[in-house]
Amino acid sequence: MFPEHVETDRLHLERLSTETVDVDEYYEICSADPDIDEVTAFTPWDSHETPDETVAFLESRETAWADATAAEYVIRPRAGEAGAGEIAGACGLGIDWERRTGELGIWLRKRFWGRGYSGERAGALLELAFERLDLECIVVLVRVDNDRSLRAVERYVDRFGGSRDCVCRNELLTATGEPVDAVRYAITRDAYADADDQVSVTMA
Repeated sequence: MFPEHVETDRLHLERLSTETVDVDEYYEICSADPDIDEVTAFTPWDSHETPDETVAFLESRETAWADATAAEYVIRPRAGEAGAGEIAGACGLGIDWERRTGELGIWLRKRFWGRGYSGERAGALLELAFERLDLECIVVLVRVDNDRSLRAVERYVDRFGGSRDCVCRNELLTATGEPVDAVRYAITRDAYADADDQVSVTMA
């Protein structure tokens, strides 16, 4: 159902699993990468404490893929980009089939911030959601105190015809289980088609 590989002009997205990433490398990135605490300040997960935690996480992503509830990908810059072939982060598309709705998520290592990768990845997953999976609406939830992500999301939501919906109280949970408010953005299939600014994408 989901493509194993998705490519844009600058990014290669590959299915996130124990077969596609080196577990030890992924553990090192998620546990001791420079600035990992800053990276995870707004994510629903803390830095990994053991390799077993990393394995369990990757296996949970494999289960979600098999159940068709989420497509998650490791992000690697393509040739010509600084850090080409390295793990830059990961992203995903969670799916609620009954509501024909998806939700985007992403995290990036700090040295890959500021390159516009978030928007390019969003464009690729929107293409997947609307053109291949026949979903009708994609939402993005961002913590109200995450200024950097709010700016990035607003740029690509505007580019792809979406809008800021509302502030949802206690919508997200922190890594420690505390509820926090989130801004909800939405992009519909019709608005995406009308925007006429799609990212060039190939899937396999």
